[in-house]
Amino acid sequence: MTPITNTKDLIAFCDAIKSAPFITVDTEFMRETTYWPKLCLIQAASEDQAAIIDPLAKDLDLKPFLDVLADEKVLKVFHACRQDMEIFVNLGVMPRPIFDTQVAAMAAGFGDQVAYDSLVRQKLKIDIDKGSRFTDWARRPLSDQQLSYALGDVTHLAKVYPKLRDRLAREGRLDWVSEEMKALTAESLYSTSPEEAWRRLKPRKNAVKYMAVFAQVAAWRERMAQERDMPRGRILKDEGIDEIATQMPTDPGAFDHLRSTSKGFGASKFGLDLAEIIRNVLKNPEAFAPKVEKSAPPVQVPASVVELLKVLLRIRCEEEGVAPKLIATVSDLEKIALDDKAKVPALEGWRKSVFGDDALRLKRGELALVLNGTKVEVVELD
Repeated sequence: MTPITNTKDLIAFCDAIKSAPFITVDTEFMRETTYWPKLCLIQAASEDQAAIIDPLAKDLDLKPFLDVLADEKVLKVFHACRQDMEIFVNLGVMPRPIFDTQVAAMAAGFGDQVAYDSLVRQKLKIDIDKGSRFTDWARRPLSDQQLSYALGDVTHLAKVYPKLRDRLAREGRLDWVSEEMKALTAESLYSTSPEEAWRRLKPRKNAVKYMAVFAQVAAWRERMAQERDMPRGRILKDEGIDEIATQMPTDPGAFDHLRSTSKGFGASKFGLDLAEIIRNVLKNPEAFAPKVEKSAPPVQVPASVVELLKVLLRIRCEEEGVAPKLIATVSDLEKIALDDKAKVPALEGWRKSVFGDDALRLKRGELALVLNGTKVEVVELD
């Protein structure tokens, strides 16, 4: 088995698949010691063509394949696509349209976040050999066994997808999946802007000075991680951002007295840069603090109502054959318990029909949960 290692062969493969109604796509990458994922392999298949592309090959330009990913006439099928999508966005293309079989499997009743090998086993009656699962994909050459394992990720998927699509079509649920795919192709989902880095963290305060320092330290860490291609945590741990925002050290030496920074941090370029950043921020905190909506005073969530909603959710999901996680989270249920007009997905679109309407009826006393032997049932109340 020989991967594609030159542009001429890649063009020929792309010419063979670009008229297909769908292609399946997967990647193998390494990122344990880097900020940016190191793309090691791309696997792609149509119903009658399949290939492994070696992005580490010196004589290979990926543009022909990226053009296929950008072609909206070709559906791109992934399983658990978030990290694959991130890689392609970093390469300058947002694959559209897409179909994520993990999300689709949740809508088809295969459970929450079903693993790829489990889905293949259930749909194709094939057990995947996981012997090559923890391969160092950056190593060359790769064995035939490793390449066969990698290619199987897309050739099996090319057989799973039509079966899963047809099942969802029969049950009238393809639109459910389409809604989820729109969210997965939102540009903001894959943003690596340093200025937005603080949003991925959990600031403990809303005070202007604290938030100003917090946001700027988070942005500094993101820039350093990107420039040096290092994991964020190797620059500064998450808890370090909170501690620095709380203590606001303006003297480099003060960093050496913090719990979250190593000895000598203050005298390093990191310490010198951060001290200067904090001094600049504290001159005018309002100019640097992100606008954060003040949280409403905490309200006691009625735990008993939430528990009833959990039971109702489980019943309706079992009846519909859909994974509860696709409908609502515990946080969503808490919001519904407090507010009939809560801004949560469960009270919108198809989720509202499956669960949201009944959740509100349960709250209004129009439905009840009763125990019939060992089974909990939903009954209408007059």
